[in-house]
Amino acid sequence: MANRGFSAKLKPASFVARSMSTTEGDETSIVDTCKEKIVKALETDDVKVTGAYDDPNGSHISIEVVSPMFEGKRAVQRQKLVYKAIWEELQGPVHAVDAMICKTPEEK
Repeated sequence: MANRGFSAKLKPASFVARSMSTTEGDETSIVDTCKEKIVKALETDDVKVTGAYDDPNGSHISIEVVSPMFEGKRAVQRQKLVYKAIWEELQGPVHAVDAMICKTPEEK
């Protein structure tokens, strides 16, 4: 007889690896992963990503970015660029972005 009401859904190994963090070894926290992706997508090293309550796995994160790619863009357009960079993480380990500050170098 089939087990009704229970459906085991396994997450891909890549999801599990991204959602775990330690200070040892080669594993990277989700906060670090988000930062790396934003740095690459927005061509800047001026990125700060923090997890709520100093949680390195950051199911809730705050983001500060200074990038010349924001020149001539409104706030919502800037935020869309950041969200696009971390879209994969928003589908899994990151539940929400609690705060986002997006500035050009001139606004810094």
